[in-house]
Amino acid sequence: MDSTFIKGRQGEDLACRFLQEKGYTILARNYVYKKHEVDIIAEDKNEIVFVEVKQRDTNIFGEPYEAVTLQKQRFIINVANHYIQHFRVDLEARFDIVSITALPFQAPKIEHIENAFTPQLF
Repeated sequence: MDSTFIKGRQGEDLACRFLQEKGYTILARNYVYKKHEVDIIAEDKNEIVFVEVKQRDTNIFGEPYEAVTLQKQRFIINVANHYIQHFRVDLEARFDIVSITALPFQAPKIEHIENAFTPQLF
């Protein structure tokens, strides 16, 4: 397997454990619609939460969450819309980012950004 895939999976595993410790219920992982994916779909209280996980091994290029571009946000929103319609979800939706910096010889730094972005009318 590709090392990038393995690191990505490890970051998602870490993010799931982190969210579960905060009381979230994980509903789905790696949900795909039309070639695009949402890393984690969870429920928090009475909201459905679509979570993008970004992990980096260095902070030279900035924080991992900075890699969630407007285009990536649009893809996530599109996938979320499909999930909500397909499963007839009747909860408020929220879009979060879990940003992980895993520097060598240090415990990973995890930053959870709730309501990281909101759908915009285009």
